[in-house]
Amino acid sequence: MSTLQIIRAFHSPQEGLTRTLRICTPEGYEPSSDRRYPVLYMLDGQNVFAHPESAIYDTWCANRVLDSLVHEGHTESWLIVAVDSGANRLSEYSPWDEPRSHVTARGEPYVRFMVETLKPFVDSHWPTRQGPEWTGVIGSSMGGLMSLYLGWRHPELFGRLGGMSPSVMWSYGRLFEHWTSHTRRWTRIYLDAGEHETVDPVGWPMFYGEATRAFYLHLKGLGYADHEVALFLEPEGHHHERDWQRRLPTALRWLLS
Repeated sequence: MSTLQIIRAFHSPQEGLTRTLRICTPEGYEPSSDRRYPVLYMLDGQNVFAHPESAIYDTWCANRVLDSLVHEGHTESWLIVAVDSGANRLSEYSPWDEPRSHVTARGEPYVRFMVETLKPFVDSHWPTRQGPEWTGVIGSSMGGLMSLYLGWRHPELFGRLGGMSPSVMWSYGRLFEHWTSHTRRWTRIYLDAGEHETVDPVGWPMFYGEATRAFYLHLKGLGYADHEVALFLEPEGHHHERDWQRRLPTALRWLLS
């Protein structure tokens, strides 16, 4: 069974704040051995694990999901590094301002934190494998947008990207405008949403099924092959932790294989 370690008050100098990290090491992990592990970064870390100190609402149960996938032979063992979101979640996961919701972007400091502080810390304290094929990042909603953005901005670091109900329509679909070519790096991208998933949390309707399908077709038009990008639209899927929990086995089975 995997083991969870919580690191509180981890300093993010780029953002001028501290964050909570939740590190999940797989069953059989031995830091003294020569084995090195691929790493999956997960956003909204307080919602990621089945653990007494996770959020009080439904969580993704990622530790149990990965344990099952490893035992069933669908993937090898991965380290999971889950990063809690903060009080200004919409801003920190926003690469661009969203004038319709009066949200000012603070995504760039967050990207710099992930690249300049967090990843070097993880690589220096755990036996990790290097290269985009061994480093993934996944999130939901705005966390899904930020995961995709991280992979677009730094394809040399993050090769396995997961966007579960990703907010690709944010800021009038700026991700479409910026992602204009294949990164020509090792890439594996998983996208999903409820087929008719729609929410209006910030003053305007967000059609997740429609937008996620459009982004998938956008990537296919840029030359991403079937082994590089996958789309799953769930007929009755909604914008909720329970739905992402239900789809996580499908996501990780494809993304980490």
